[in-house]
Amino acid sequence: MPQFINDPTLPKPDFPGSHMVVDDHYVFISGLTIADIVEEDQVVDDVAKETHRIMRELERMLRQEELEWRDVVRVDIHLTDLGEISKLDSVYAEFFEAGQYPARTCTEASRLCKGSNVEITLMASRSRRSQSESKPQPDSDTGPE
Repeated sequence: MPQFINDPTLPKPDFPGSHMVVDDHYVFISGLTIADIVEEDQVVDDVAKETHRIMRELERMLRQEELEWRDVVRVDIHLTDLGEISKLDSVYAEFFEAGQYPARTCTEASRLCKGSNVEITLMASRSRRSQSESKPQPDSDTGPE
């Protein structure tokens, strides 16, 4: 049964939705913008800085569910100007192991909530965690005594 979670450190969504939906297999995190994280009058107008702050917040939310960036399987990004994608990519790539990037969509949106320039949504798999939990632990017995 899925759990619908609103993170107490973020403002309550002003739309009918949840910050996260969690089940036995996946964690879905709703799109985050810089405006969701900082006070409205403090919105940063720099794609690289916004991306970095949003990725750090997503990382914190993943850790709440005992997940890491390597568990992320899909990312959707909305950017107000695709001409700025290289700035976004330079920051985004820092969070993943080279060559281990999740499936991704990046689209241009003419306008994002409260003047933000970047919105990032992700989906992470719990399968790696559940597989490691279900694997038998190596026997510490080294042989006959």
